[in-house]
Amino acid sequence: MHSRTPSRVVLLAVSSLAAACTPMVEKSASPSSQSAAPTPAAAGQTFHSFQVEGLDGKRCDLTEWHGKVVLVVNTASECGYTPQYEGLQKLHASLAPRGFAVLGFPSNDFGGQEPGSAEQIQAFCSTRFHVTFPMFAKIQTKPGAEQAPLYAWLATASGKLPAWNFSKYLIGKDGKVIAFWPSKTTPQDPEVLAAVEKALAAG
Repeated sequence: MHSRTPSRVVLLAVSSLAAACTPMVEKSASPSSQSAAPTPAAAGQTFHSFQVEGLDGKRCDLTEWHGKVVLVVNTASECGYTPQYEGLQKLHASLAPRGFAVLGFPSNDFGGQEPGSAEQIQAFCSTRFHVTFPMFAKIQTKPGAEQAPLYAWLATASGKLPAWNFSKYLIGKDGKVIAFWPSKTTPQDPEVLAAVEKALAAG
């Protein structure tokens, strides 16, 4: 849809989607997925060891998702895979009552396909795909001085990094990486659903 969203509605949407950010089996990947050799940096750390920034600028402690199964996705608003937002939202909505969450991390790393501000990203996700799962501040997933610490850890913990937008990491209740899927693997892929179900059933 192309109609303008009143600023008041956008601000309400930002508040809603950032609500989680109150102040304080390795899966086969496509050949295009970047490899990342594990280093000692991952020793003793889990997904819950990190803090990240929400789209509203507030710091979020990932321990909030301890005991839950999480799908971490690097998102973009102008990508050929952007329609996956719909499937991600459906997966989040259907399984959230059982302790599952999709977490979106916008990134402009690939093709410059996430150029917008936090407010623009939030408005796009809310109006186009009715996203209710937590979305975070734009980050760098690629290696380098500006790489987000969370993605540096994901790389060392899994040996994989995104090769494009909408790559997916499945994180278990204990904060460890269970699986990685490249961009082309949809949220409704039977292998994704089976892995999520297995993780939810785990103690």
